[in-house]
Amino acid sequence: MTRPSRLARYGFADNGARAADLLGPHGLRLWNAEAQEPTDRAAAELLQTLSAAADPNLALRQLHRLVDAVSRAALRGNGGPVTGPGEEIPASPDADAILSALDTDAGLRRRLVAVLGASSALGDHLVANHDQWRVLATGKTGLPPNAEGHLDFGDSTGEGPPTVPALRTAYRIALLRIVAADLTGGRGLEPTMAALSRLADETLAAAYAIAVAGLPGTAEPRLAVVAMGKCGGGELNYVSDVDVIFVAAGDEDLSAGTTVAAKLIEICGMVAWPVDAALRPEGNRGPLVRTLASHQAYYRRWARTWEFQALLKARPAAGDLGIAQEWIDDLAPLVWHAAERPEAVADVRDMRRKIIDNVPPKEVDREIKRGPGGLRDIEFAVQLLQLVHGRIDETLRDGATLPALRALVAGGYVGREDGETLLRGYRFLRTVEHRLQLQNLRRTHTVPDDPQALRWLAAALGYKALAGRDAVEAFRSDWVSHAAQVRRLHVKLLYQPLLEAVARVPAEALRMTPESAGRRLEILGFADPAGALRHLQALTGGVSRTAAIQRTLLPMLLQEFADAPEPDRGLLNYRHVSDKLGSTPWYLRLLRDGGPVARRLARVLSLSRYATDLLIRDPEALRLLANDAELQPRPPEVLRDGFIAAVERHLRDGDTDPAPAIAAVRALRRRELFRLACADILSGAGELAPAQPLDVDAIGIALSAVTDATLGAALHAARRVHPGPEGLRFAVIGMGRLGGYEMSYPSDADVLFVYEPPEGAPEGQASAAAHAIAEELRRTLGAPAPDPPLGVDADLRPEGRQGPLVRSLNAYAQYYARWSRVWEAQALLRARFVCGDEDLGRRFEQLADGMRYPDGGLTREQVIEIRRIKARVEVERLPRGADPNTHAKLGRGGLADVEWAVQLLQLRHAYALPVLRKTRTLEALTAELKAKLVDRVDAAAMTAGWTLAAQVRNALTLVRGRPTDQLPRHGVELAGVVQLLGGGDPGEFVDRYLRITRRSRAAMERVLDA
Repeated sequence: MTRPSRLARYGFADNGARAADLLGPHGLRLWNAEAQEPTDRAAAELLQTLSAAADPNLALRQLHRLVDAVSRAALRGNGGPVTGPGEEIPASPDADAILSALDTDAGLRRRLVAVLGASSALGDHLVANHDQWRVLATGKTGLPPNAEGHLDFGDSTGEGPPTVPALRTAYRIALLRIVAADLTGGRGLEPTMAALSRLADETLAAAYAIAVAGLPGTAEPRLAVVAMGKCGGGELNYVSDVDVIFVAAGDEDLSAGTTVAAKLIEICGMVAWPVDAALRPEGNRGPLVRTLASHQAYYRRWARTWEFQALLKARPAAGDLGIAQEWIDDLAPLVWHAAERPEAVADVRDMRRKIIDNVPPKEVDREIKRGPGGLRDIEFAVQLLQLVHGRIDETLRDGATLPALRALVAGGYVGREDGETLLRGYRFLRTVEHRLQLQNLRRTHTVPDDPQALRWLAAALGYKALAGRDAVEAFRSDWVSHAAQVRRLHVKLLYQPLLEAVARVPAEALRMTPESAGRRLEILGFADPAGALRHLQALTGGVSRTAAIQRTLLPMLLQEFADAPEPDRGLLNYRHVSDKLGSTPWYLRLLRDGGPVARRLARVLSLSRYATDLLIRDPEALRLLANDAELQPRPPEVLRDGFIAAVERHLRDGDTDPAPAIAAVRALRRRELFRLACADILSGAGELAPAQPLDVDAIGIALSAVTDATLGAALHAARRVHPGPEGLRFAVIGMGRLGGYEMSYPSDADVLFVYEPPEGAPEGQASAAAHAIAEELRRTLGAPAPDPPLGVDADLRPEGRQGPLVRSLNAYAQYYARWSRVWEAQALLRARFVCGDEDLGRRFEQLADGMRYPDGGLTREQVIEIRRIKARVEVERLPRGADPNTHAKLGRGGLADVEWAVQLLQLRHAYALPVLRKTRTLEALTAELKAKLVDRVDAAAMTAGWTLAAQVRNALTLVRGRPTDQLPRHGVELAGVVQLLGGGDPGEFVDRYLRITRRSRAAMERVLDA
């Protein structure tokens, strides 16, 4: 046998050998084996059409079988012998008529070959019903056959309902036309799904009529067939169960209605597909038919969230359509309040997880419906958003996935880009599902792993081999990409905390009409409802997308603002931020899609004037709230390098104007202060807290690191502006809270400035240069500017304000050797190198060690002097009118009390116990406890007192927006502090503060008196 290769060019397998037999003189007579070419023009066009089929080999085999079946049927009809199919097709006018029709009707040729090449099951059907190929012919008007899913019984039914065989034939003809239009008409996915759903409706209606006609002398019941699932949503696929619920008007209709329903299920199973009534109340264990009243009672009392989710797609399909609509209208209020159930959002998420868990492990990566990144991911995300937001937005109440998704995008509930990605993913996955099911008309959602089947699927989807990549690789690439994007967006939409927050807001509060908003504002405790309503109208007015998103966000945000002591301030601050950022493309998108960002922002704006002021100066810092990693302190070396790099950018090429450089440094500091303030505010916020909450100790260390970096960068700029004599060394020494890594938000930077003149340089010149550097640093960081100033306080230097601002290392050594007093040794306990010349700084620390850890400790007179100074500080430094019981810094049992006690023990014993040589208070106290210098109970009391006072001091600044150390006994500021520190009753918090600090004070006194 000759194995012609030219047929292989048409896509036939085996180098065209098998095709040559089927097309040759004993087959379809379309191929001239000797000339190795089509027999004529018509044959060439048909071969070209066959080559474009999803599977040219399948299309050719099925066409051969069809023509053969027509020819043999014609022979039998003319009295010829009964023969089975064979390789040789008997000559027959009927067979010639098919080939002639394929020649003259190009539309028929494309449609028939496309069906034969895409579906072996429909090919088998056409072979068995060999006269039905004509239903795909082009009409007399030149239009293709109607493919909208209508049943055409012709004249076969007369006046009554059709017979079951007639219904089966009409169904298959309509399905053939839909498939042909899908494969060749370029009609798109949605018209195909609509046509299949319409065909299902008409099939249900015909089956219903047949069932009613078969009732034995019984009146027709008032029975409705409600379509559910994909059929209800008008998005049915080729092979699927059709989900329905049967509803009877009253008890008198139950018996006959159940008979009709059972018969309808039987007829549809014989004609088209199984009818599944498992979505009814109680599932397969419940009665097949219930009355309207019984349904209402069940859904009101027993229905679970997934049952309301299923009702999103309910629509009348057959039977008494009025009863069906009444049933849907009756249950609608329950559906649109289902999301307010406490467990609703979690239920939908759990159901999706269970679906994935039930997919066999070996199939989960190939499941395009139930697997991760499959159709169910899109459907569940859309349906949950519908349940939550559709309560007040009726444009979302569409049973079909794609229109509902478009409505969610139009309403601002889903971002445009995200929505378009999901639309593309849904179309791709549903098209893949359709092609898979068409092949054998079997219900399947699993992409095959067989290479040949994959090649067929890629070809059926229209993929072509390209240079360097075959069709299967191209299909796999698109599939993986769509699945990954769908899964990402499913997680983003289904698990966004905003969804739960909005679901908890009652539907009436979501409507945002002036009347409902006004009532809501009064109920939520806004002091000025009219003013708050004006803010709402400014934010939500108009028909813009921005206003639509604000209408979604604000009901939830109002609830968050109401939980704060001053709801009006939270809303006002939110308006300020929105006014600054409302026109930026990312702002509202971030609030809507950015996880907990919206609720975090609400807590920050409603509780902290300090953080709000920072945010209004730098609105883009809002992005920090989206990422837990951004709510962690940045490493000191990263801060130092980043701040100095900002200076370098502005002082390059010999530029000596420090203003732009310092402005950049202060802007960086502002961003870091906002980062830490937000982390602090959110750390006690439960589910809104970052993954690694920050305590007061971590905040102190982080604020100190930011101050170190700020001083280092400012010194770098000052040295560029005032370089001084070559070889001049300069260092900044941290003191006080800066030295102890215990900075709070209102803390100044306590420092000492030390320099060392270059060898041989005049002392006066070096001193003047060092003084200029120090003054420049203090001036630039403290100058008025939009960003918060950093006070640089050098009052702890020798001789205080009367002494020189800057001293050389030798001058410090001489002073401390001759004139130093015990309080200066105490101040040096916290001295540490901060920035500048590190060698000089370390040598200063060594100098300080001789003073702060004196040999033999303190004399009795020095201990008495420290006690005397402590008593004087309590009297003189406490602000006039301050309550000593609730002053966090200088009050009884507060910060100063604990620090004096700890530092006294360090001065007395650190010379002999190096473990006590710590600059941080609580670290030193822990070391003193381990050294048995302080009682365990006293150590615990002082630790608790110092920690609570430090927390209160920070919280007061966060709430008020300006420094204060006085804890109020009542009012909104106290309530704000309490809420920041964990909540509870403000009066009980004050009592707790007094109790803890009283114990801390007693412990301090025992240490000082020991």
